[in-house]
Amino acid sequence: MEDMYRGRIVVGIDGSEHSERAAIWAANEAAIHGRGLTLLFAILPAVTSYAFGPGVPMSPHVMDDIRDAAANELRTLADNLPCDDILTTSVVGSPSGALFDASLSAAAIVVGSRGRGGFKGLLLGSVSTQIAAHAQCPVVIVRDEPRPKASQIVVGLDGSPASQAALEYAFDQASTHDWQLVALHAWDIPSYDLIAFSDTTFPVALSGNIEDEIRLTAVALGGFTEKYPDVIVETRVVRGNTAESLVAAAAGAAMLVVGTRGHGRIVGAIVGSISRSVMHQTEVPIAVVPAAGRPESA
Repeated sequence: MEDMYRGRIVVGIDGSEHSERAAIWAANEAAIHGRGLTLLFAILPAVTSYAFGPGVPMSPHVMDDIRDAAANELRTLADNLPCDDILTTSVVGSPSGALFDASLSAAAIVVGSRGRGGFKGLLLGSVSTQIAAHAQCPVVIVRDEPRPKASQIVVGLDGSPASQAALEYAFDQASTHDWQLVALHAWDIPSYDLIAFSDTTFPVALSGNIEDEIRLTAVALGGFTEKYPDVIVETRVVRGNTAESLVAAAAGAAMLVVGTRGHGRIVGAIVGSISRSVMHQTEVPIAVVPAAGRPESA
């Protein structure tokens, strides 16, 4: 099954409008990047349950009917997508497990923000969040209609390995699509430190920290601007909530890119991943990119 996914863009399909929208977006990406496209349908067999005793699994005949229906649906969808190299496959198992397996060799995973049937759990906060957190390749969540007139891609950075991987992905997308890249680094003083020292002057020279953040941002971008000289870059260093700043910056953009995990650099603050928060708020396609070579226990 690995050849169905290796180096390809894989889309989770369930027949919903959202998954079809994701397939159209992915097909355009596959054509532009010269990659193959794989449409994946996961069949999660229903099992009847009883208060006492084991449940009854779905009969083989019903499974065959579901497989046939899925195959027909995938073929019909494939015939109408703007991509020449399309493969279709259906697997028995959970959507998250099927997508995770595909991510081990795929170039990217693409899902709609909501689904039904095999991908019924693709409500933000469930399967899509699991895949975004654990996949071994970039995961793109498509929520709204494509914005053909959009000319910017926004990427969040904080110096972590995940944000470096996000930068690589964002620069590649910007170069391929001829988009302007907006690199945004948001930082702030953590509120719990202000509470801890509420009766004293906070012992941080903010002007020095601002200069440090600007310098660190420039360092993070340096290698990429040399590698992608064709990409016009706008750098924004702002003080404020990271998720809110990214969502605001991405309004009207073609895409938003974040890493799966990040960290803050002000007074040793440890900041959790902002990807989940951003996924719930932005309407543009969002790519969640894992750090290259990071260990995975999922």
